[in-house]
Amino acid sequence: MARHVWRCLAGLLLCLGLGACDNGDGRDTIRLGIAAGPVTLDPRFATDAASHRISRLLYRGLVDFDASNRPVPELADWSQSDPRTYRFELHDTRRPFHHGHRLTAADVAATYRSVLDPKTGSPHRGSLTVIESIEVIDSDTLVFHLSKPDPLFPGRLTLGILPAEKIDSGHAFGQRPLGSGPLRLVRWPSEERVVLERRADEQRIEIVTVKDPIVRVLKLMRGEIDLAQGDLPQELLTWMQDREGVEVVTKRGSIFSYLGFNLRDPVVGEPLVREAIAYAIDRDAIIEHVLGGAARPAGGLLPADHWAGHPTLDGYAHDPARARALLEQAGYAAGDGPAIVYKTSNNPARIRLATIIQHQLKEVGFDVEIRSYDWGTFYADIKSGQFQMYSLSWVGLKLPDIYRYVFHSESLPPAGANRGHYDNPIADALIEEAESLDELDDQALVYQALAAHLHATLPYVPLWYEDNLLAKRPGIRDYELPPDGNYDGLITVKREQ
Repeated sequence: MARHVWRCLAGLLLCLGLGACDNGDGRDTIRLGIAAGPVTLDPRFATDAASHRISRLLYRGLVDFDASNRPVPELADWSQSDPRTYRFELHDTRRPFHHGHRLTAADVAATYRSVLDPKTGSPHRGSLTVIESIEVIDSDTLVFHLSKPDPLFPGRLTLGILPAEKIDSGHAFGQRPLGSGPLRLVRWPSEERVVLERRADEQRIEIVTVKDPIVRVLKLMRGEIDLAQGDLPQELLTWMQDREGVEVVTKRGSIFSYLGFNLRDPVVGEPLVREAIAYAIDRDAIIEHVLGGAARPAGGLLPADHWAGHPTLDGYAHDPARARALLEQAGYAAGDGPAIVYKTSNNPARIRLATIIQHQLKEVGFDVEIRSYDWGTFYADIKSGQFQMYSLSWVGLKLPDIYRYVFHSESLPPAGANRGHYDNPIADALIEEAESLDELDDQALVYQALAAHLHATLPYVPLWYEDNLLAKRPGIRDYELPPDGNYDGLITVKREQ
């Protein structure tokens, strides 16, 4: 495989020439290459990885998280007068919005009221419905009144803050973001390019979408991009590690990859079929031979080292005989299993993984058809429920409120991300019980029971937690690769002169 990669790279080098291209943004621009670009730059609607990661550079929220996934102040400090009342005091050191207006408590209130308004259609509304009212005390102070106690509440307030007057005027934040973050938008000239500027020093940052990982690595070697983060197949990483002029960095990550299902579908809506799929997939072989060991098996949304993660779940073992028996139990004759349409993006690395999973499912009797689409089309289908089976990853998971957002029966789109229409009274009850408890240790026990229940009922098949990968050119420094795969390193990255 490495020899094949080299032949591809060598051929592309000859086709494209040896000189680096100048796209007109200036020699001082630092360029990050990624596999899929953002869908929107409005934090109220950002759910895909690129949209979320770029939006957090453009906007600032009241709260962020430390290395242990506990909430810490970002724009404001908070205090409680009772279990249902949170008072936030904005910091004096906060930056103004990119158009010069001072960020105030009224902007915070307007942002969250907008998300809570059902007419807005924000997918983040479901995690904030505990807010009963928002009271603006003065320009620097506001109070959130909750309908019930929620010890996780500060950690829910990470949404980027928008200027109130622009919300009222219907400003198109998705295309023309306007926040108070450390970077601002210069232009978004195409789906493949987002040009930003760092406010502290006017350093230009360009985020370039290059879907094909071989082309992305080639552009890195040629100097057309300076960094490439994520979605790099193991054979490319191995190839780069033997080359001068590039450095490869890996870091244990929490990016959760899974197979999702439409539970209203007569085939994959059958629990025995989903269980057969879980047993048919050889995750250990994929992690070792395809991902190069840069992942670990997953048993649920949150890894074991998360405070609410289950300590022992690591998914279903590879057992083809058990998978075949389950299909027969579901009514399928031996060797004549169900037909399934498997949707994925047209990213070559994702297609390759889908092809391997297709082969492993075929080994036990499934007839799997892969359909790949450009990222925008694929993600639109997933959000609208137009799928039978698909593969995706969750990034940036911090709080266990993700369980309500993804699995509670009240979180059907657009209220949440229960795209598979999972409707399970036991899961609903466990989610609600955890939310009713005041102590995080008590919550953790209930969330662990919920994880075990999801593992048994399989609204999704957990695959693995992917490591974070970064390749960079010489002279690029001060880019910290975070566990959640965010692009926060762009806030500090420098090019040595």
